[in-house]
Amino acid sequence: MALRNAVMAALLEGEASGYDLAKGFEASVANFWMATPQQLYRELERMEGEGLVSARVVQQERRPNKRLFSLTDSGRRVLRAFVTEGPAKPLAIRDELMVKVQCVDIGDTDDIEAVRTAVAERVERSAAKLARYLRMRERMLAGRTEDEHLASADRIGPYLTLQGGIALERGNLQWGETVLKRLAQRVAVLGGPPPRADGRTGLPDHLARSGCPHP
Repeated sequence: MALRNAVMAALLEGEASGYDLAKGFEASVANFWMATPQQLYRELERMEGEGLVSARVVQQERRPNKRLFSLTDSGRRVLRAFVTEGPAKPLAIRDELMVKVQCVDIGDTDDIEAVRTAVAERVERSAAKLARYLRMRERMLAGRTEDEHLASADRIGPYLTLQGGIALERGNLQWGETVLKRLAQRVAVLGGPPPRADGRTGLPDHLARSGCPHP
C-alpha cells in the first residue's frame, strides 16, 4: 500500500492543510499507517502534480498563507480502485523489540534486564496510546452506544479502524506484561538459590505473587 492511499483516506474527512493531515495521522491514522510530516508534504506535492488532490490558498493575517488540500474526482476514482482491488498484502512485521526478546538468553542477567527495560518502555507507550484511542472513541460515540453510532454515522470506517488500534494496543499490553513477569522470574532463577539436593531448581516463594501492574 502506498502512502498516498492513506492520505486520500484521511482527506475523506474533508479538506485539510499539510499541518492538519500531519496532526490527523498522529492522532488517528497512526494506528494503521505511520508517516512523518516531511513525508506527507512531499507526497501531497506529488499527488497534486498527478491530479489526485487539488489545493486552494487561504489568506491569513499575521501568519503565512496556508494551502488546503481536497480530493479530486480522479483521486476518488483511484481510491475506489484501491478499495476494490484484490486481497490486501499480508502484514509485514519488522519489530526490533521482538528480535531482542528472541535473543534474551544470549548472555547473563544484565542482558535480561536490558530486554526487560525495553519491554517496559513498549508497555508504557502502548498504555499511553490505548488511553488516547479510548478518549477518541468516547468523542466519536458522543454519548451513543456503539450500535447506535454504527447504525447512524455517515462514515463508520474511522470507528472500525480505531477499534483495530485499540485491540492492537490491548494485545501489546497483555503480551508485554506477561513478558515482564516471565523475565523477572528468569532473573530470579539465574541469580537465586542453588539447586536443591534432588537436583531441581526451586523458584523463590515471592515469584508466585509477582506480576506487572496494569497501567
